[in-house]
Amino acid sequence: MSGAAIASIEDLMAARAGDAAALQRVLAISRQNLRRYAEYHCVVNDAEDAVQESLLLVSRRIGDLRAVEAFASWLFRIVKRECNRLKRGLRLLTGEAVTEDLLPPIHFEPVELGHDVARVLETLPAHYRQILLLRDLEGMTIEELAEQLQLTPQAVKSRLHRARALAREYLGADPTLP
Repeated sequence: MSGAAIASIEDLMAARAGDAAALQRVLAISRQNLRRYAEYHCVVNDAEDAVQESLLLVSRRIGDLRAVEAFASWLFRIVKRECNRLKRGLRLLTGEAVTEDLLPPIHFEPVELGHDVARVLETLPAHYRQILLLRDLEGMTIEELAEQLQLTPQAVKSRLHRARALAREYLGADPTLP
């Protein structure tokens, strides 16, 4: 099984209700996923700081989470905002724009698209959101997904196809796109 994991609904509900042990489990499970995400969105040396600040904010604000199903998208939005805040701080400290050599070597999508994707993830049913996050964000294989979700590989492929189709529909994308 891959190291990618998501917090259980039960732990999220308990953490939201104030259970410190459940909160610790949620934060521990989320940390690895946040680190990978932050490495793509932060200036090279800021990923760990962004994760720490994000986990601190989550620990203080988890009670404000309205729907536990929206936890993953809420969590990744917090990290993205923290990365942006750290980039602005670096620019203010140095008096210079953040240069390309400080940024990770990836293609950044427009912020608006990120907001649209976050909204789509929030509106998807939990089982579709889960499979999209694990496959497309975490990079899990079909076999790893089947093992973690206790499904057959064919069921994973089918669910993934339906999740992507529904996400494309919500985004208004061309249905012929992958």
